[in-house]
Amino acid sequence: MASSPGTPRWEPRRLSAVKVELPEGVTPGGTRGRILLGGLQLFAELGFHGTSIRDLGSAAGINSATLYAHYPSKEHILAELVLLGHQAMHERLQQAVLDAPPGPAEQLRALVTAHVYVHTDFPLLALVANAELHALSPEQAAPSLALRAQTQQLALGVVQRGIDAGVFHVPDAYLATAAVSAMGVRVASWFGPDQPYRREEIAQSYADFALRVVGVTSPDKDR
Repeated sequence: MASSPGTPRWEPRRLSAVKVELPEGVTPGGTRGRILLGGLQLFAELGFHGTSIRDLGSAAGINSATLYAHYPSKEHILAELVLLGHQAMHERLQQAVLDAPPGPAEQLRALVTAHVYVHTDFPLLALVANAELHALSPEQAAPSLALRAQTQQLALGVVQRGIDAGVFHVPDAYLATAAVSAMGVRVASWFGPDQPYRREEIAQSYADFALRVVGVTSPDKDR
């Protein structure tokens, strides 16, 4: 389909353009850190099932036997990455609510901004944490699922308080929260330095969209 006049031609994000990195202070030193970063890139590009132990060893510059000395299995590498992603998300959103003004509209704007920033600052980690969680066994997934539930409750609480205060006008708090969350999650699939938008532009627009989802028709008045 041809682009509309004035609409830039869409270019899919190139994973090679996205920096392979983890949040500050969480990457182990030495070989273990190289394994995690190599796993992050490979799982983002090929998926968990498309990545072999040999691939992981090669990315870290080691052989398979050495890799097993640091991680018992490929699943343990993925589980650590998925948990790091969920920890970063929970910590940032929790801090966003603490730092925001007390009104539900301001808190929702802060939440959405923080949510978008996690997906723009660490898109590969966010992509792996969301898309590959299903590949983990229930035991390995449990810590990440517990954090995910806490984060969902944090966002749901903000939306429900807005409804109770008469600020938000939406019939179902859970569905509204899920819709707002889904917008932010998709950012990790396309954002990168080869795209034309700055993270601040995306965050501001998505915060405006979120407020409209919950029935605030003039978001600018709530800033």
